[in-house]
Amino acid sequence: MYRENTNEVNIGGVKIGAGNRIAIQSMTNTRTADVEATVGQILALEKAGCEIIRCTVPDSDSAKALGEIKKRIHIPLVADIHFDYRMAIEAIENGADKIRINPGNIGDDERVGAVVKAARERNIPIRVGVNSGSLEKRLVEKYGGVTPDGIVESALDNIARIENFGYDNMVISIKSSDVMECVRAHRLLADKLTERKTPYPLHVGITEAGTVMSGSIKSAVGLGLILGEGIGDTIRVSLTGDPVKEIEAARLILRTLELRKEGIEVVSCPTCGRTRIDLIPLAEKVEKMVADYPLNIKVAVMGCAVNGPGEAKEADLGIAGGDGEGLLIKKGEIVGKMPESELLSALKAELDNWGKQ
Repeated sequence: MYRENTNEVNIGGVKIGAGNRIAIQSMTNTRTADVEATVGQILALEKAGCEIIRCTVPDSDSAKALGEIKKRIHIPLVADIHFDYRMAIEAIENGADKIRINPGNIGDDERVGAVVKAARERNIPIRVGVNSGSLEKRLVEKYGGVTPDGIVESALDNIARIENFGYDNMVISIKSSDVMECVRAHRLLADKLTERKTPYPLHVGITEAGTVMSGSIKSAVGLGLILGEGIGDTIRVSLTGDPVKEIEAARLILRTLELRKEGIEVVSCPTCGRTRIDLIPLAEKVEKMVADYPLNIKVAVMGCAVNGPGEAKEADLGIAGGDGEGLLIKKGEIVGKMPESELLSALKAELDNWGKQ
């Protein structure tokens, strides 16, 4: 596995690479200079399970705001920089735990060198980020369009620019909105970095994936393939919507791939003509209710008497519907029968007391 052999990088106390667990990231969509709004969003993301947060720094007001934001949050803060190298330096001076740059749009070597110097003085990582949408014109022409080879060549060129200043405290990201292009690019990059014996940790994601539903599906497919091959040390699910949804999707992807064992997994049947209880809203209420429980268990919400009891018995805790009523099942045993209206509260009572019996 590539990720088992990567360098370890410390991002404000969160260690990635070298077999450390995959960290979940998101990015604020507030104006960074609006400290109250930005802190409020980050605290909500922390509660959802975000472990590293990135904020855009387009101007000096945003860079200065980082210092106050850092005082009020509890996870590492990454500064996202485009074009203006001075913003990278100012962000570092104001306490950024990592900076994200594309050396290709920062400018000449003097400017890149100034950023590297500031990062070295405080020993903070630089994330070298390359997106398919901003691939250099020469590489687009060389490869006849945006291709995995072009994306990887751009990444390697930009990595070399940082290395030329004697700095290797880096995280690399290459992203594309094309799922399979992104997968192929990550395979190629992991191979190239292994060959050159510079196994930098990789931040992975499908960029500009889309709205909550379509973006979650595209990200699940892409990240599933990439992470399933042992590539990737930190992830972001990029969605057009509330960034808290990014964290929810990322946690579910990691749990489904068995890369994380935390939180309650809810399984529920798709419903059919046999269903005699109002299962869809019940399942949605259960999923929302269990989000706040720090339990590593499986909860089943089943709709009929055919498969329901058997499936619920496979879970740690479950409810199975009948005709206006249902069963409460715990560790394979039926522990109660009650009207449909009481199923949710009975399930909650069991969760409240889980592990106390």
